Amino acid sequence: MARAVVLLSGGLDSATCLAWARAQGFECVTLAVDYGQRHRVELAAAARVSRALGAREHRVVAVDLRAIGGSALTADIDVPRDRSDEAMRAGVPPTYVPARNTVFLALALSLAETLGATDLVAGMNAIDYSGYPDCRPEFVAAFETLAGLATRAGDEGARFRIHTPLMRLDKAGIIRLGASLGVDFGATHSCYDPAAGGAACGRCDACRLRIKGFREAGVADPTRYATLHRT
Repeated sequence: MARAVVLLSGGLDSATCLAWARAQGFECVTLAVDYGQRHRVELAAAARVSRALGAREHRVVAVDLRAIGGSALTADIDVPRDRSDEAMRAGVPPTYVPARNTVFLALALSLAETLGATDLVAGMNAIDYSGYPDCRPEFVAAFETLAGLATRAGDEGARFRIHTPLMRLDKAGIIRLGASLGVDFGATHSCYDPAAGGAACGRCDACRLRIKGFREAGVADPTRYATLHRT
């Protein structure tokens, strides 16, 4: 059975990616990154999702991006709330973490090479992606090229592939796919600024996209929100 490294944040996108990879027949090792994020409840969600969806192993790597800062997720910068769809599509938001997906994919690549795997799975999305430049297909293609050049396995002829099954789906499409694959969305976490007890804020960009996605997908939203603002 081919093995894949799946980047797993604990959100509904990465959970759907893991379910997709399992359905493709991959033996999955999941990787969560403790990067100093403010919404650390996602790390517990990642472990839950990994177990529930039958990953072979779950690993957590710590990389303190607070030392770099520059994001509302790693520094003392306000998380945007109650933004319109138009505002969310306009430019790169404060929740962008500088080069985060480059760092995450580099870690996944390192683990894959150690495991003798050449398949990586990640939840990049070019539609409901909140303006993040490191979620575009051009970035993924460039990183695949880099993977072949920067590794011993690549130098010996291995071809790494980054699977992004959500790239062309909107949030409703992702939810429908996840539901069809048996994802328990109640185990996932998406909020950028959860309450002390772990409830989603209901007002950040991630919550608003999640709420809208469940509504448009016609799937019941199991999320516990501190404040529910319908989009």
